[in-house]
Amino acid sequence: MRIISGKYKGRRIFPPKNLPVRPTTDMSKEALFNVLNNHFSFEGLKVLDLFAGTGNISFEFASRGSAPITSVDGDFGCVKFIKQVSSEYDFDIAATKSDVYKFLDNCKTSYDIIFADPPYGLDQNAFEKIVLTVFERELLNEDGMMIIEHSKYTKMEHLSNFSFQKNYGGSFFSFFELNSTDDEEELTIKLNKATEDDEG
Repeated sequence: MRIISGKYKGRRIFPPKNLPVRPTTDMSKEALFNVLNNHFSFEGLKVLDLFAGTGNISFEFASRGSAPITSVDGDFGCVKFIKQVSSEYDFDIAATKSDVYKFLDNCKTSYDIIFADPPYGLDQNAFEKIVLTVFERELLNEDGMMIIEHSKYTKMEHLSNFSFQKNYGGSFFSFFELNSTDDEEELTIKLNKATEDDEG
């Protein structure tokens, strides 16, 4: 795992091999940040990294000067590793062990960038629920952006606030912005349906 740019450009980080993760590849990560570079100045961006895994994306943001960063993952080993690297590099990253959906339901903070890389094996409703919850709870700042990494089998372009999509190898990145014409009631109905389908 390599940091592509910023203060620690070129630095390699070696996570434990037993972590239950599928890290974003360096090629995909570089392409993703090239897109973001056209929209943001990274210094001081408030970032939320969901299903953070090894912290690959969090470390890249931190190296470029983004802060504060919140990294959320349900695995203790992943959270421990992110905390370890953050301490070593003096990154402003708060690693939190939590179920991502519970975290979003209780989150009272908004962010400039929200990145989520759920396991590709999750069903369509699980992916949709992340997006719907973020916008229903107004967790994205004005002029902010949410990015979901997913496989070709997951479709995101029909959702409100969808902006554009990029494909790098086997990874798809769907980008969302605050540009929806849907009203709050409509968004709540969609979120409730996603929750019911998920529970069913």
